[in-house]
Amino acid sequence: MPDTYTQIIIQLVFAVEGRQSLIAPANQEEVNKYITGIVKNKRSRMLAVNGMPDHLHILIGLHPSQAISELVRDIKADTNEWINKKRWVRGRFSWQGGYGAFSYSRSQLDRVVRYVMNQREHHAKQTFKGEYLSLLRKFDIAFKEEYVFQWV
Repeated sequence: MPDTYTQIIIQLVFAVEGRQSLIAPANQEEVNKYITGIVKNKRSRMLAVNGMPDHLHILIGLHPSQAISELVRDIKADTNEWINKKRWVRGRFSWQGGYGAFSYSRSQLDRVVRYVMNQREHHAKQTFKGEYLSLLRKFDIAFKEEYVFQWV
Protein backbone atom coordinates (compact mmCIF):
# COMPACT_ATOMS: atom_id res chain seq x y z
CA MET A 1 0.00 0.00 0.00
CA PRO A 2 1.47 3.41 -0.93
CA ASP A 3 2.24 5.84 1.86
CA THR A 4 2.61 9.61 2.06
CA TYR A 5 6.07 11.13 2.48
CA THR A 6 6.56 14.77 3.35
CA GLN A 7 9.07 17.23 4.70
CA ILE A 8 7.26 20.23 6.12
CA ILE A 9 9.53 22.19 8.45
CA ILE A 10 7.79 25.05 10.26
CA GLN A 11 8.98 27.51 12.89
CA LEU A 12 6.17 28.79 15.11
CA VAL A 13 6.59 31.97 17.15
CA PHE A 14 4.10 33.39 19.63
CA ALA A 15 4.08 35.62 22.68
CA VAL A 16 2.71 35.73 26.19
CA GLU A 17 -0.36 37.98 26.43
CA GLY A 18 0.64 41.59 26.94
CA ARG A 19 4.24 40.49 26.29
CA GLN A 20 4.59 39.93 30.01
CA SER A 21 7.68 38.02 31.13
CA LEU A 22 5.76 35.19 32.80
CA ILE A 23 7.68 32.07 31.80
CA ALA A 24 10.35 31.83 34.48
CA PRO A 25 13.69 30.45 33.28
CA ALA A 26 13.38 27.76 35.97
CA ASN A 27 10.16 26.55 34.30
CA GLN A 28 11.25 26.80 30.66
CA GLU A 29 12.49 23.21 30.36
CA GLU A 30 9.25 21.82 31.79
CA VAL A 31 7.21 24.03 29.42
CA ASN A 32 9.34 22.79 26.51
CA LYS A 33 8.75 19.15 27.47
CA TYR A 34 5.02 19.69 27.84
CA ILE A 35 4.78 21.34 24.41
CA THR A 36 6.87 18.54 22.91
CA GLY A 37 4.27 16.08 24.19
CA ILE A 38 1.45 18.07 22.56
CA VAL A 39 3.32 18.19 19.23
CA LYS A 40 4.00 14.43 19.34
CA ASN A 41 0.36 13.69 20.22
CA LYS A 42 -0.62 15.63 17.08
CA ARG A 43 1.66 13.30 15.03
CA SER A 44 4.17 16.02 14.28
CA ARG A 45 7.87 15.92 15.18
CA MET A 46 9.57 18.32 17.55
CA LEU A 47 12.85 19.57 16.10
CA ALA A 48 13.58 22.35 18.61
CA VAL A 49 11.70 24.33 21.22
CA ASN A 50 12.97 27.22 23.30
CA GLY A 51 11.89 30.60 24.44
CA MET A 52 12.25 33.60 26.58
CA PRO A 53 10.05 34.70 29.49
CA ASP A 54 7.77 36.58 27.05
CA HIS A 55 7.72 34.42 23.89
CA LEU A 56 8.35 31.00 22.43
CA HIS A 57 9.92 29.45 19.32
CA ILE A 58 8.94 25.96 18.18
CA LEU A 59 10.50 24.21 15.19
CA ILE A 60 8.55 21.19 14.00
CA GLY A 61 8.28 18.64 11.27
CA LEU A 62 4.58 19.11 10.58
CA HIS A 63 2.46 16.03 9.86
CA PRO A 64 0.66 16.56 6.54
CA SER A 65 -2.77 15.97 8.08
CA GLN A 66 -2.22 18.67 10.72
CA ALA A 67 -3.33 22.25 10.08
CA ILE A 68 -0.88 24.78 11.51
CA SER A 69 -3.70 26.89 12.95
CA GLU A 70 -5.18 23.90 14.78
CA LEU A 71 -1.81 22.86 16.17
CA VAL A 72 -1.08 26.36 17.48
CA ARG A 73 -4.59 26.59 18.94
CA ASP A 74 -4.10 23.29 20.77
CA ILE A 75 -0.60 24.18 22.02
CA LYS A 76 -1.82 27.52 23.36
CA ALA A 77 -5.01 26.18 24.94
CA ASP A 78 -3.34 23.17 26.55
CA THR A 79 -0.37 25.13 27.91
CA ASN A 80 -2.63 27.93 29.18
CA GLU A 81 -4.59 25.40 31.21
CA TRP A 82 -1.50 23.49 32.35
CA ILE A 83 0.47 26.59 33.43
CA ASN A 84 -2.56 27.96 35.28
CA LYS A 85 -2.99 24.63 37.11
CA LYS A 86 0.69 24.83 38.10
CA ARG A 87 0.05 28.33 39.53
CA TRP A 88 3.39 29.59 38.24
CA VAL A 89 2.05 33.12 37.78
CA ARG A 90 -0.05 35.49 39.83
CA GLY A 91 -3.38 35.93 38.12
CA ARG A 92 -4.05 34.10 34.89
CA PHE A 93 -1.51 33.01 32.27
CA SER A 94 -2.47 33.33 28.62
CA TRP A 95 -0.81 33.52 25.22
CA GLN A 96 -1.55 36.47 22.94
CA GLY A 97 -3.73 35.92 19.92
CA GLY A 98 -1.87 35.43 16.68
CA TYR A 99 1.40 33.74 15.83
CA GLY A 100 4.07 33.54 13.18
CA ALA A 101 4.63 30.43 11.07
CA PHE A 102 7.70 30.30 8.85
CA SER A 103 8.71 27.44 6.55
CA TYR A 104 12.25 26.21 5.97
CA SER A 105 14.03 23.76 3.70
CA ARG A 106 16.07 20.80 4.93
CA SER A 107 19.28 22.64 4.05
CA GLN A 108 18.38 25.38 6.57
CA LEU A 109 17.49 23.03 9.42
CA ASP A 110 20.77 23.03 11.38
CA ARG A 111 21.00 26.83 11.30
CA VAL A 112 17.39 27.27 12.44
CA VAL A 113 17.78 24.72 15.26
CA ARG A 114 20.82 26.66 16.51
CA TYR A 115 18.85 29.91 16.25
CA VAL A 116 15.96 28.50 18.31
CA MET A 117 18.22 26.93 20.91
CA ASN A 118 20.32 30.09 21.36
CA GLN A 119 17.50 32.49 22.18
CA ARG A 120 19.16 33.91 25.31
CA GLU A 121 22.29 34.90 23.39
CA HIS A 122 20.23 36.21 20.47
CA HIS A 123 18.07 38.41 22.69
CA ALA A 124 21.07 39.89 24.44
CA LYS A 125 21.53 41.72 21.10
CA GLN A 126 17.99 42.11 19.72
CA THR A 127 14.51 42.63 21.20
CA PHE A 128 11.67 40.25 20.48
CA LYS A 129 9.90 42.99 18.53
CA GLY A 130 12.97 43.54 16.37
CA GLU A 131 13.37 39.81 15.88
CA TYR A 132 9.74 39.22 14.94
CA LEU A 133 9.50 42.16 12.54
CA SER A 134 12.78 41.00 10.97
CA LEU A 135 11.29 37.53 10.38
CA LEU A 136 8.21 39.03 8.75
CA ARG A 137 10.38 41.13 6.45
CA LYS A 138 12.78 38.26 5.69
CA PHE A 139 9.88 36.08 4.58
CA ASP A 140 8.31 38.99 2.66
CA ILE A 141 5.08 38.81 4.66
CA ALA A 142 2.85 41.86 4.33
CA PHE A 143 1.86 43.30 7.70
CA LYS A 144 0.81 46.45 9.50
CA GLU A 145 3.00 46.98 12.54
CA GLU A 146 0.07 48.16 14.70
CA TYR A 147 -1.54 44.70 14.29
CA VAL A 148 1.57 42.65 15.11
CA PHE A 149 1.07 41.54 18.73
CA GLN A 150 0.60 43.95 21.60
CA TRP A 151 3.95 45.51 22.34
CA VAL A 152 4.50 46.62 25.93
